[in-house]
Amino acid sequence: MTRSTSDACPGVLRLHQAADGPLARIRVPGGRLTPAQVQALADAARDLGNGNLELTSRGNIQLRQVRDASELAGRLEVAGLLPSDTHERVRNIVASPLSGRVGGWADVHGLADDLDDGLRADPRLADLPGRVLFTLDDGRGDVSTLRGDIGVQAVAADTFALLLAGTDTGLRVTAGEAVEVMLDAARGFLDLRGSGEAGQWRLHEIPGGAERVIEALDRSLASSPLELGATHDIPIGWLGQDNGLVSLGAAVPLGTLPARTAEFLAAIDHPVFVTPWRSVVITDLAEGPAETVVRVLAPMGLIFDAHSPWLRVSACAGRPGCAKSRTDVRADAAAAIESQRVLGMTLDLPPADDSITTADGSRSDTPSTTAETVAAEDVRVLGRQHWSGCDRRCGRPTGPVTDVVATDHGYRIEAP
Repeated sequence: MTRSTSDACPGVLRLHQAADGPLARIRVPGGRLTPAQVQALADAARDLGNGNLELTSRGNIQLRQVRDASELAGRLEVAGLLPSDTHERVRNIVASPLSGRVGGWADVHGLADDLDDGLRADPRLADLPGRVLFTLDDGRGDVSTLRGDIGVQAVAADTFALLLAGTDTGLRVTAGEAVEVMLDAARGFLDLRGSGEAGQWRLHEIPGGAERVIEALDRSLASSPLELGATHDIPIGWLGQDNGLVSLGAAVPLGTLPARTAEFLAAIDHPVFVTPWRSVVITDLAEGPAETVVRVLAPMGLIFDAHSPWLRVSACAGRPGCAKSRTDVRADAAAAIESQRVLGMTLDLPPADDSITTADGSRSDTPSTTAETVAAEDVRVLGRQHWSGCDRRCGRPTGPVTDVVATDHGYRIEAP
């Protein structure tokens, strides 16, 4: 693949000029936020942005319509969310959010801190594209489904599989070796990617890229590669921790978290993890306070029901945020959910007298699956689905997903 443009992935110090105004992306390595950092983000969204925090598919956070970039950078630096001017866009590190608390072979959150430190300590790694993704999976197979560029997955208490370009290489490392091997793999990627605008953004774009990085690492293959899963359940609801405390997983509808709700999260005064599934995990709660949190935050829009249709739907920014989008896909997706047109995998169809409009105008009792176009109010789709304002399909999750793609004449629905 030959690029015709340079990597324009936004950060805090290099904003993206979206259709609705400047957009900042704040990296959150490992997803962990202190209560003070959650409050700082809520304040920034209210004072300097459009009043919302956007959760991304890599567990990062975006602010839209940024009015004062210098003020934002200063606030984030004070909060510990901008520790490097040179490496801010390369700190894309996703870790299993429940690690060290609920199951898993190993606690990978310490590895996330060490990997972040290692990235920032090497001046050369500032040249990594802003799209490179590091994954740290504690063995449950959750973040490995994201198919990152460089990652590890625990296969025993002190043994990790090295993953490159979303697949297991067969190489095995100890916890003590994992970070340095990942950093060496990142350096190997830089050696291969090329320079300038033609340089590759992701390891899988380089022919034989993973194999060539393995060769550069000069380590012996130790095991047959694992078969990685395509999807993983999102941690939602009441999650009993191994130490007897409780974590609460809450989905954020379409990834948009109002600043006021974020302030309530901060007031709980417990660590919060942002997940790559546009949800949050509130940790280390006693049962009584956990019940209170649900009673307060559920009416504010957070989803604690693992069967909610909101968990089946994702969407790109759409209008007015993106000039390339043909419509306001988020409004259309929300309307589909609220009118019960997002169907579960058990095919929870409406009563027989509530049939479904197909592309040719006839009525049917089956979900929409057509390459022709369907009016927004007639879209009815089964299972996981991603709504896109154009054919670029930004923010599309990995794994089997039905695409609901806006055209000039309605939506085109493409089954996985």
